[in-house]
Amino acid sequence: MSAVVSTAVIVVVALFFFGMGVYGLAAPGALIRPFGIALPSGTARAEVRAVYGGFGVATGALLVAAAADAGGVRSGAVLAVACALAGMAGGRLVARAFDRVGGFYPGWFYFWVETAAAAGLLAAR
Repeated sequence: MSAVVSTAVIVVVALFFFGMGVYGLAAPGALIRPFGIALPSGTARAEVRAVYGGFGVATGALLVAAAADAGGVRSGAVLAVACALAGMAGGRLVARAFDRVGGFYPGWFYFWVETAAAAGLLAAR
């Protein structure tokens, strides 16, 4: 994979995380509504803002630093995010084994997004 394509893959995944993060900070209930989760309290919304919002924005920023290879972090940062994405996809497989999960969206959709992003990042290292 060329350096330009590798960097583009990292930037695309960074934008995905930034988008999820900003959406999670701004509208936590809307972000997780497709999963059938309600947020009845400020504490519940704060948790989604922290985990989906803050984590998403921070991960996007880390990937931007990786794309620029700021401080030589590219390989390690990309590997860490790829592993996190693979873990998320793996968790979805475990859920399929133990839980009644609906159709393609949202579970399988995000499984494939996470799997593709992890594979792309591993190839971009």
